[in-house]
Amino acid sequence: MTTHEIVLVIAGAAAGGFINGLAGFGTSLFALGFFLNVMTPPQAVGVVVVLSVLSGLQGLWVVRGAIWDEPRRLMRFLLPGLLGIPLGVMALSVIDAVALKLVIAGFLLLYGGFFTLRRSLPRFQRPTPLVDSGVGFLGGILGGATGLSGALPTMWCSMRPWTKDATRAVLQPFNVAILSITTGTLWLQGVYTAKMVIYLAVAIPVTLLAAQVGIEVFRRLPDDLFRRLLIGMCFLSGLILMVRELI
Repeated sequence: MTTHEIVLVIAGAAAGGFINGLAGFGTSLFALGFFLNVMTPPQAVGVVVVLSVLSGLQGLWVVRGAIWDEPRRLMRFLLPGLLGIPLGVMALSVIDAVALKLVIAGFLLLYGGFFTLRRSLPRFQRPTPLVDSGVGFLGGILGGATGLSGALPTMWCSMRPWTKDATRAVLQPFNVAILSITTGTLWLQGVYTAKMVIYLAVAIPVTLLAAQVGIEVFRRLPDDLFRRLLIGMCFLSGLILMVRELI
C-alpha cells in the first residue's frame, strides 16, 4: 500500500468508526467516500461491513442493559428484518438498486429536513408492534438489496420518545445482525482476498479506537439531543447518498 492509500483508509476507518460509536449506524455512508478512492466497490463494501460489525459490537456492550430490559421490542424489529434479507437479495434481479437508493435518499432528506427545522420532536408514545415489525421487515429487504438496513428503523425510532439507550438497543443489534449476514455472504463470494486482509489490518484498529471516542460522546448526550442527532443524521445520510449515486 502507498502512503496515499494508507491515509485514505485510515481517514475512512476513523470517520466510520466515530459515527458508529456516536449514533449506532452510518459507517458505510461516512467511510465509503474515502475507501472508493483506493478500492474497488466490492472491496470497499467488504471492508465497510466488517468495520460496521466490529464497531457495532462495542456499541452493543454499552447498551447491553437496555437490550435485556426490552428484548421483545428488539425482536419485533430483528426477526422480521432477518426474514426480509433474502427477499432483498432476490429483488436485486428485478429492481434498479441505484433508483431504489435515490428514493431512500429522498425520504431521508425530506424526513431529516422537516424535523430538523421543527422545534418540537415527534412523539409516538403508544405501542405499535405491527408497525415496528413492518419497519424491521422493510429494513431487512433494503439491507439485502442495497445495504441500507438502518435507514427506515432509524427514521422510525427517532420518532419514539425512548431514551437514547433504548433507541440504540434496537438500532445497534439490528444493524450488527444484518451486516454480519452480509459479511458472511461476501466471504462465501470470495471477496476477502489477501489484499483485503491488508486493508482490514490497517482499518480495524483505527475504527475500534474511533468508535470508542464516539461512544464517549454518546454517553454525554441528553436523550432529546440524541434524538435530534439521529434526525440530523438522517438528513446528512440522505444528502451523502444522493450525491454519491448521482455522481
